[in-house]
Amino acid sequence: MKVTFLLGSKSDIEFSEKIKAVLDEFDVPSEVVVASAHKVPEKVVEEIEKLNADPQPQVVITVVGMSNGLGGVVAGGCIHPVVNCPPAQSLEEYQVDLNSSLRMPSEVPVMTVLHPKNAALAAVKILGEADADLKKKIADRIKDIKSKY
Repeated sequence: MKVTFLLGSKSDIEFSEKIKAVLDEFDVPSEVVVASAHKVPEKVVEEIEKLNADPQPQVVITVVGMSNGLGGVVAGGCIHPVVNCPPAQSLEEYQVDLNSSLRMPSEVPVMTVLHPKNAALAAVKILGEADADLKKKIADRIKDIKSKY
């Protein structure tokens, strides 16, 4: 089981670390690959092929600002669930860039989650469907949160 981060550029690493911190709380391993769909599409295709050849349960999280071609390209060719988490720094960036993560053609199933913590939790819940220990950790976390209200 793992989460693979596909980042549009090295400038997205800091944002992806926020997601990784939550994955670490659940002991979910992850790896980071920088591969722009616009600048090195051949590398993206190569990474998708590697992901598809890996039999372990996994989720791919794409972190891309501006024009998010990466999320759609990955979702269109990858057999694993894909979550977009755009690293917008301001309301203006969300307003300008978000549609490139939300609007996908048919047969390109990519989920877009705006908050990095929620992107991690979405990935953990997907992986928990096939892992009883992880599912218990999720249930314990939910119970803990509810106990505070």
